[in-house]
Amino acid sequence: MNTALPVLTGIGSVTPYGPLAGLIPAEPLEPSAITAWTTPGLRRAYMVKPFHPAGIVPGLKTRRLDRLSAWAMVASSLALQDAGVDLNLMDRSRIAVFFATGFGCVELTEAFYQSAATNGWAGTDPITFPETLGNAPASHVALFHRLQGPNITISSKSFAAESALLQAASLLRHGQADLVIVLAGDTLTRAVYEWYEVAQLLAPACFNQEPLSSAPGFMPSEGVVAMVMEAAGRPAARSYAALRAGRWAMGGDARSSVHQLLGDDLPDFIICASNGMPCSSNSLTCSVRNLDGEGAKIFPAQPVAEGMGDAGALLHLLLALSKQPGPGEALLLGTSAYGGFAALRLELF
Repeated sequence: MNTALPVLTGIGSVTPYGPLAGLIPAEPLEPSAITAWTTPGLRRAYMVKPFHPAGIVPGLKTRRLDRLSAWAMVASSLALQDAGVDLNLMDRSRIAVFFATGFGCVELTEAFYQSAATNGWAGTDPITFPETLGNAPASHVALFHRLQGPNITISSKSFAAESALLQAASLLRHGQADLVIVLAGDTLTRAVYEWYEVAQLLAPACFNQEPLSSAPGFMPSEGVVAMVMEAAGRPAARSYAALRAGRWAMGGDARSSVHQLLGDDLPDFIICASNGMPCSSNSLTCSVRNLDGEGAKIFPAQPVAEGMGDAGALLHLLLALSKQPGPGEALLLGTSAYGGFAALRLELF
């Protein structure tokens, strides 16, 4: 392992699998019927089951928070626990937070605007408004852990999570932080689900008990994944993977860019992180897989992660690590129906 590379040393998550530290058990996951709000007939999604955050992280107070902020605080705590990090022994001004999201705190944003529509602007709750900001989850993570380093929220179309990983690694490489907590996630609300439905983006299985098929559309999901990234060398630190290089763009020659990124180090694995486009069958994936006549094993996009959209790449990576593809070079390849690509070259341990 190159000791200069940023390394993923801890994982925490709040997903439809539940709140967990470390890897997710490799077991089947079925979507559930939505009961959090009234629906016109059966509607299904991958939902996070209600839980008590303070029961997972003692002392955590979340009464006025959007679920996204609460989940981010739980996931970050579980990731630090998994990494074996004692913050009391570290310089908290050298610990950064990166948060990637597609919709931000949409739950309380929705509630705020609904109250304005019902009661007028003068009748809205001023305490709720700060929690509608997209950077609220990252701020709460920093406040709860008393972190004073860079605090950045990313919401870039299709590749928010990949961008967060790349920017976090850059911060470490340039010596601007000793440790970074990278988070990505979104919540699923009634308004978001109904928008998906009106836009005809949902899979047929969202409306019946049939299994997901190759038909167009996806099954919506929600959750937050947190990963601890740090420079290699901390005693007793576990290493899940190292980030060697990466790039993303919304245009240009994707195949040429990915081939330049890989050089002569062809990937043993391609981890698909699709955002509306089937990664495993698109031309970019196929061209990388068959570069110079070599083949790479494809870990296909997982429906529960695909349903998280722009912020799903961390969950795609976590599920791939949980399936134990084995040590070797890997390419986390994000593709999008809107064009562009994101490619991260990883070393798996």
